[in-house]
Amino acid sequence: MIKKRDLHDCSSLFELITHHDVFPYVRHKVTSVEEYYFLTKQLIEQEEQGLVITRTIMDEWSSPIGSISLYDIQEQAGFLGTWLGKPYHGKGYNQLAKDAFFNELFFDLNIEKVFLKIRKENVRSMKACQKLPYVTFADDLYPQLMKQINNSERQYHLFKISKDMYSFYSNRHDQPVGVEHLKEA
Repeated sequence: MIKKRDLHDCSSLFELITHHDVFPYVRHKVTSVEEYYFLTKQLIEQEEQGLVITRTIMDEWSSPIGSISLYDIQEQAGFLGTWLGKPYHGKGYNQLAKDAFFNELFFDLNIEKVFLKIRKENVRSMKACQKLPYVTFADDLYPQLMKQINNSERQYHLFKISKDMYSFYSNRHDQPVGVEHLKEA
């Protein structure tokens, strides 16, 4: 479902990222496959330096369909950035990718907090975020961070996923439910 970034995927991903329903919402605006190749190479190098964690999202045939990354990592926290190619919207890939990525971040790489900044006009991402039971609306919880991310004409909402909330969710979600699984006190 996700794998480390690979330069061989750049041409396929570039075709997907430039779609008019995707391009306005991606962090890095690229206008050529060469530029996307260079950006991906930089991200791979930044991951080696501990500044970013980035993965390619794949479909069930291992074809690249998008990316998911944690940017601006400081003090075991960072900002989530994710995008999927338009043909893959609404098919469940985003949730599968997030589950795999969050498991890696929180349980393998010891990340404590993941922040999501979502443009107020990005209705698709707002709806997707609100479906996640482990997300906390954080506009009022981090006033300094809100000032920092809203210092331009673009305005964002801030959300937070903590390791504790995600752990609670994943433990409850992975547990079978039924009388036969109850334990005696």
